[in-house]
Amino acid sequence: MPRVDTAPPAGRNRPNIAIVQGFIGSLMMWLGSLGVGWLSQASVELRRNPIIIALRFEPVGAVISVLLLALGGMLLVRAWLRLGQRLNGWSEDARPYVLKAIIAWAVPLAAALPLFSRDVFAYIVQGQVMVAGLNPYVDGYSQISNYQQIGADELWAQSPTPYGPVFLWIEEGIVRLTGGNPDTSIILFRIIALIGVALCVWVVPRLAELHSVNPTRALWLTAANPLLLINFVASVHNDSLMIGLALAGLYLAARRRPVVGILLITLSVGIKPITLIFLPFVGLLWAGRGASWPRRFLYWFVTAAISLGILWIMGLINTFGFGWVGALSTPGSVWIWYAPVGFIGMVVAVLGNALGLPGWDLADVVHTMARVLSLVVIAYEVLRGDHSHMVRRLAIAFAAIVLLAPMIQSWYVVWLIPLFAVTGIRDDWQVKSLYLVVAFFMVYAITDQLDIFPYFGFSLLMARVMAAVVALAFGMYLVFFDRSTRVLFRRRYTPPAPGHLH
Repeated sequence: MPRVDTAPPAGRNRPNIAIVQGFIGSLMMWLGSLGVGWLSQASVELRRNPIIIALRFEPVGAVISVLLLALGGMLLVRAWLRLGQRLNGWSEDARPYVLKAIIAWAVPLAAALPLFSRDVFAYIVQGQVMVAGLNPYVDGYSQISNYQQIGADELWAQSPTPYGPVFLWIEEGIVRLTGGNPDTSIILFRIIALIGVALCVWVVPRLAELHSVNPTRALWLTAANPLLLINFVASVHNDSLMIGLALAGLYLAARRRPVVGILLITLSVGIKPITLIFLPFVGLLWAGRGASWPRRFLYWFVTAAISLGILWIMGLINTFGFGWVGALSTPGSVWIWYAPVGFIGMVVAVLGNALGLPGWDLADVVHTMARVLSLVVIAYEVLRGDHSHMVRRLAIAFAAIVLLAPMIQSWYVVWLIPLFAVTGIRDDWQVKSLYLVVAFFMVYAITDQLDIFPYFGFSLLMARVMAAVVALAFGMYLVFFDRSTRVLFRRRYTPPAPGHLH
């Protein structure tokens, strides 16, 4: 969306109202996290806190916590949508309001118990694996005697870590610094995640300006987005630092500082290797517009040599070499029903089994075909296309990896949003699709992972049903009944007059 510098002052539509509403929603999520967020068995002091006891170990408190989390999460979605409406026009004076919203909405989530994911507890025990002198690409954290007390998910206990050497060092450093204490470790991992968010806040407007896209709107679509806030701040995912470094490296490469850009992207790869996809596009940026094929191959080779050389040195230092390559399949060994490829595979498996065929073997064939298709899309975007659309080509290639996988997590979608936002998300079906995706994943997150105390009548199933009913009802209200937000989901959107904003 092109920049609009002739819009009326943003303050006229009172965006602070939306910011306060989002802050209230985030605050409700914080309070709800005390009752149903993830809490380690080893967090002795927190478990003795009277407020946590009332919310977590009493049925009434647990019900209140579920309601607070569901209502707060959906209120945050509404506040984000309303902020976008109240900043209609995206003039220069709108930027401070978006920054204020990011801070106001992130602070309560930064103080919450981990929500929607237990990955941060896995980071702690993987750090203990490093401290114990074991090889995390061979030895799962089941080797650590107290991993269940820490709170790490048993599903991945015997799996090799899918993280690169940079994040292994971060895990080890934090565990050594805290002695493995889960509460202080989570604080430090949250700081790391917030650094990633800060990088996104810094780089997204700059990348958008390179593409003549309104930088404030791109920042709102990306960093103020509830999907980014819940995954990077509330869930403490290391994807925050991964994507922040990758975007910063991409921006520097686009500004003719390719070596520094490659270094930052390599650091990102050292967190999660998925951002290797950035390197061939950075090589093309380095080669320059209209580069001949020999020149392109030369710069692809130099880019790969620099990045892989750095990773090789890291492997020598930690003695694990490129062990992370063999662990890359760990997250991809599962599927989920809402992923298109996962759903198709499930249908094929059910039909196959009904016909007496090996259904899940056929599903594996579907998954493999989808992965091959994603490689075809990546190759096409690398080899063909306009130089000025390089970041968009990268976005499409990255989207192929995510959307053609049998497993799509909500934070995978967050990887893609900045790349599409800085190259232009049109105010039509494109942005409406994003609204629906954000609402869907917020509803799913609210119902998916709740830490319910197992020794009273309010069961985990009851909690999930309650959360689903409340969140889904709120979502339907936003789409069909809310006079302010329902217009966003219609085929044609006409901004409401300032006098009708509320």
